[in-house]
Order: sequence, then C-alpha cells, then structure tokens
Amino acid sequence: MKTTLVYPGITGKGFNSLGQGMDSGWISHGLAMLAACAKQKGFEVNLLDLRAMRDWDHYREELLARQPDVVGVSMMSVDYNPAMQCLQIVRQVLPEATTIVGGPHPTLMLDEVKDDPRIDHIFLGEAEITFPEFLARHQRGEPSERIIPSIHPDLDALPFADHEFFLEEWRKWGYNLNSPEAPFVPELPPPFVTVIAGRGCMYNCSYCQPAERLIFGRQVRRRSVANVLAELEELRARYSFNSFMFHDDCLTEDRDWVVEFCQAYRAAGFTQPFFCQSRADIIVKNEDMVKMMAEAGLRGYLIGFESGSDRVLKFIRKGTKRWQNLEAARICKKYGISIWANYMLGLPTETKEEVMETISMLKQIDPDYYSPAFYTPHPGSDLYTYCLEHDLSLIKSHDSYRRNPNEPKIKGIDYQWLQWALAESQRRTLPNQLRRQVRSYWKRYAQPRKIARKLRQLVTGA
Repeated sequence: MKTTLVYPGITGKGFNSLGQGMDSGWISHGLAMLAACAKQKGFEVNLLDLRAMRDWDHYREELLARQPDVVGVSMMSVDYNPAMQCLQIVRQVLPEATTIVGGPHPTLMLDEVKDDPRIDHIFLGEAEITFPEFLARHQRGEPSERIIPSIHPDLDALPFADHEFFLEEWRKWGYNLNSPEAPFVPELPPPFVTVIAGRGCMYNCSYCQPAERLIFGRQVRRRSVANVLAELEELRARYSFNSFMFHDDCLTEDRDWVVEFCQAYRAAGFTQPFFCQSRADIIVKNEDMVKMMAEAGLRGYLIGFESGSDRVLKFIRKGTKRWQNLEAARICKKYGISIWANYMLGLPTETKEEVMETISMLKQIDPDYYSPAFYTPHPGSDLYTYCLEHDLSLIKSHDSYRRNPNEPKIKGIDYQWLQWALAESQRRTLPNQLRRQVRSYWKRYAQPRKIARKLRQLVTGA
C-alpha cells in the first residue's frame, strides 16, 4: 500500500518557489512527523510538495506516476483553496484512491469540510498515533470513521521529524541550497535547520486562542531536554548544521526548561547560534535567563510586540505593556540579541492615534527586522468571532488569511492611511540609521584578522 502526503502551501509564493525563505524554504514539521511515524510502522510514504511543482499539470502527472492508494493533504486555513484543488484532482485522476485531510483548518472549522465529497476521512488535532493506526486498518481492509478524533501523544515517545522526507523530494526538482532549510537572517548561517521542542501556549491572546488549545489541548507539552538534544545530535551528524531555529510559539515560557537546555547544549559541545520566539514580559522578568541564552548561542528573539498602545494590548489580551516592550528591546541590545519585531496594524477598535503609538514605539525599539501585518481575523480565535459578531470581516477568500500587510482585512479601517503608517513604522530615525551604519562598518572593517593583515601590509610594504 502506497501513501502520498501533500503539502499545499503555495498561497504565498506559488508553484516553483523552493528555497525562498520561511514560507517556501522550510519543512512542514506536521507532515515530517506523520511520515516518520508511518515509516516507523513499516508503511511506504512519499511526498508531493506543491512548492516544488511547476503547475497543476505537473501535480497531476506525479499522482498518475506514483499511483498512491491513500492521498493525505495537510490543510491550514490560508491553504484551503489549493488543498481542495489537490483533492479535486485526486478524485479526477485516481477515483479509487482514499483521500484524507488533517491540520489546523479541519480541526477548527470542521463544519466547512465534514460533508465535502472530495474527502473520505478527516483527522482532528494531532495525528501521530491515529494516522498509522488508520493506515493499518486500511491495509487490512477494515473501515474507519469519517471523522477521526485526536490523540495527544507522549512527545518523547515519537520519532524525530523526518527532514529527509522533504529534502529527498525537493532535490528531485532542483533544490540545491547547501542547507536542509533556507536561512532567513545573516545571524543564522547555512546549513540551517528548524526544530520544535513543544506544543501549545500558556497565554490567552485573543487573536490566537482558543485555536491552539483546540489543536493541542489546554496544557503545554514539551519534549525533554535530553530528547531535543538527541535530535540536534542527529541533525548535526547528518547535516553538520551551522545554525537552527526553535519553531515553538513561546519557548521561553518555561524558564526551568530553558535553563536546563542552555546548560546541556553547551555541555554537549554545541556552539551553533539559534533564534527562538519569546515575549516582552518574559524577557523583562528573566534578564538572567536572557544572558544565559545569549552565552549558549541565542542570536535573536522573535517578539510579538503587536502594539504600542496599552489599551490595544489589553483589548487583544496580550498580557504585556508598552513599557515592557521597550524594556525588552533594551535588554536584547544589552546582550547582543537581534530583534525580529512582530506587530499588527489595523486591529479592531484601534484608532489612528493608537497606530501612531505603535510607530513611536518601534522607532524607540529600532528592531533589526520588521515583521508587520495588517490584523487578519483568523478562524478559531476569539477575535475572529468578535469580527463576525460585529460584521467586520472583509475576508472573501481563504487566500486572504495570510498576514500580509497589503490588502483590507476588516471594515472601519482607513487602509490608504494604514499603508502610509506601515511605511512610517519601518522608517528608522536618523540617529538609529547612523548607529547602524557605524556598527556595520565596524563589523566589516574592524575584525582582528583584517586589522592584523593591514598592519602586516604597512610593516612589510607588501
């Protein structure tokens, strides 16, 4: 029995987009985990990644060439349209194949897919246990429920994500980067990889929750430090990676885990730099932990500052204050940690004056990387429900669930003005520009080796 898993993530950059940063150059850990679990039970599994395909005809050709008995499609809300197109084509060219879907969107928006004739079975939540069990029943000719509930696995008992599942497929279609995944910042040199240490988030931001709890459960579950280090050892042996990123929603929420990891990471001889996500309030309350992480190899935090207005931060249940955002930035700079600033403009109830508060905050923070979004009501969140109840949503297609800051998302927002605000939010003040130029020149020209070489040239005349 052959199974093909499909990654349909082309809403952002389209077909033939491999290696183009985060959304087109990173593996799907969900599918990589399912592949590892299925292979562990002896099943034959292959991958079709639309990002590697030329077009829909190419996808058809590959389905016909592989002749899978089961086709499983991963579905995020933003990828609903290409995912359903994948299933439609399966029905056309392989009418006898069994089709299954899983991922966040079916879990959060079950009513939208539960009766669709293109789908035979729907997996809710985590499927590392239920997916191999389904394949075993299918191979024996036994029936399965149409809707298969989630079972939360013991994360330490799972095999590691199968990076080669993606890389083997990518290489067929011209992926030639010297990196298992595409690096996205200079601080993280190739070969670069991503890992996930846990699932869930303890915080209650209204633009996210309760979606995450519906997928992963109410409790945050994290792999043991020993288990994560074992995966890093394996990745080092296979790829000799020079940097990595933790994909966790908020790795630093568990201080004890982070402290143990930093100590074990250094003791195991790792020196590779890494990025992870954090929060301003955690950074402010745990400066000693920040220092320890920097000493262990942390080179950057992705921080959800979201807004510079205390009223807006309270409205979205962020649990942070403007002063904490500013103080967290100061601490990061103190320890040489780059700042990837996530923030939103155009939130419900937000005034132009409050947008200007966000802009003024960003000019003080002076982040290394700007990551802006126009607020997008996303299925499964309380703020999504708020937008529906107040008839605010302008989302007409699933494609618009992207967090891109270039199209209207909700009513009542002056998006023409917001485009100006977006540009202004990323315009550095003159003092900040000068400081960055000085640092850039210093890094470029004041390296000890370069200074020594210049001195030798002066002394020898060579």
